[in-house]
This record gives sequence, structure tokens and C-alpha cells, in this order.
Amino acid sequence: MDPVIITIATTGSGTTRQHTPHVPFAPEEIAEEIHLSWQAGAAIAHVHVRDAQGRACMDFEQFRRVVELVRERCDIILNLSSSGLSGASDDQRIRPLAELQPEMASFDAGSTNLGDRVFANHPAFLERLAVAMAAAQVKPEIEAFEAGFVNNALVLAEKGLLQPPLHFQFVLGAPGAAPADARNLLHLVESLPAGATWSVIGVGKAQLPMAALAIVMGGHVRVGMEDNVYLRRGVLAKCNAEFVDQMVELSDVLQRPVATVSQTRRILGLPSRPTVSATELHEV
Repeated sequence: MDPVIITIATTGSGTTRQHTPHVPFAPEEIAEEIHLSWQAGAAIAHVHVRDAQGRACMDFEQFRRVVELVRERCDIILNLSSSGLSGASDDQRIRPLAELQPEMASFDAGSTNLGDRVFANHPAFLERLAVAMAAAQVKPEIEAFEAGFVNNALVLAEKGLLQPPLHFQFVLGAPGAAPADARNLLHLVESLPAGATWSVIGVGKAQLPMAALAIVMGGHVRVGMEDNVYLRRGVLAKCNAEFVDQMVELSDVLQRPVATVSQTRRILGLPSRPTVSATELHEV
């Protein structure tokens, strides 16, 4: 098996200070949490941003500030959100990945109910997003909340809009989407084309068991306060790096090494990309 890639998702769009006082909102807080997570062993950072009131948004300047702060501190692979849960327009969802040159960005390959919200990703938007990612040389992280999302991605690949090798992120346990259990994970993995890589998100209490399954099955893991705020029953994580520490320890117990940033680039087929300076970002 390849070494296990750990992705840290520090913030998300739904975690509030009522869930945990430790979730980062400001760009400086998010960048610091990413840096600490990189030091702990995370190779990829999935980035959401918030407005001044802590609400989910797709504000370009917030993304730019996080990106420049992170790039000043470390070489972690940046994976920007293209989420529509904040009510952003298609243009707002695409602009950060098109202009800030992240290595990766999320590609939610379908629509679903998420609790009391509808996570809408229209087919026409997905085609436009795929074209924008290809033009910017950004690798899509194909997020699949159930098996239909995998098929949607394969249809786009047949059209030449998504280029192999494909990388999938399975989201299990979200309210309204596929439950987090071994049967669903196995079915999703068996649905993938040859050469595809995959990672798994276990929402809430499913984070640790889904991560353990992924590690022993040859997949990769995502953890962080976007998906879960408890290290164990009743114990809030004080920072996102604690989740990475937990994954490093689990990987060691299960005898699978943790991937470095350079190893992650090789596994996912990411090119080496020169560092973009803060000055260059300000010129975007």
C-alpha cells in the first residue's frame, strides 16, 4: 500500500462556536491551525472561509489571505472549497481556484439533502467547474456523498472533462446522505475505475472508525473540525492538529506509514509547483 495521506479540514461551513469554541474562523486562525496540522503530519489542507460573523462564505479576499499566510509558513498542499452551501454564485465558487493556484479543489459531483439544507450542484455548473479546474491545472477532489456521485464523475470523465487518475473523497454519515458503515464504503471503493485513489470522511462519531477502515483498505483519510469536534466521547479537540496526531498514532498501530507532502504529490499525480509568493497573490 502507498503511505496514508492525511487531509486536515479545519473549519468547514457548518461548525459553529456553539459546537466548539476552538473552531477557527479568521484567516489568521485558519492558517495557524493548518500550519500546526502540517507539523503534526497532514499533507493536504481543505480550506473553507468565514465572514466577520463566522458565517460560511466564498469571499475571495478571505481565501487569498489564508492562502498567502499558509504559503509563507509551509508547503502543505492546498485544497480550496468550491462549496455552494453558503449561497454563493457560480462565479464566486470558481474564482478562488481559478486565480489563487491551489493544487487541488473540491468537486462535489452531485446534489443531495444535508440535514435541513439542499446541497445543489447543477450538472451545467459541474461541467463549467471541471473546465475551470483543467484550465487552472487544479486537481479535482471528487466528493461523493453516495454512489450516484461516482457515476456522475465517470460520465464527466467519459466526456473528457475530468482527467485520470481520478481522486475521490467519500463523505459518509452526513445527514441525508449515505450512512457511515463498512458496506457503503466497500461498495463505493468497488465502484471506482482502475488507477483511482480515494479518501474517506466519517462525519461526527464515524470519523475514527471510517478512518481505521480506510487505512487498512489502502485508502486515505480526512479529519478535522469541519467534520467532527470530538477526539473521543465527551472530549473536545482543542485544535485541529490533535486529530492529525490521532491519525498518525492510528496509522502506526495499523502499520501503515503517513505520507509526506512529496509522497502525496506522487500518489495523486500532482506536479511540483513553484511557491507563489504573497506579492504575486496580491497582484492577482
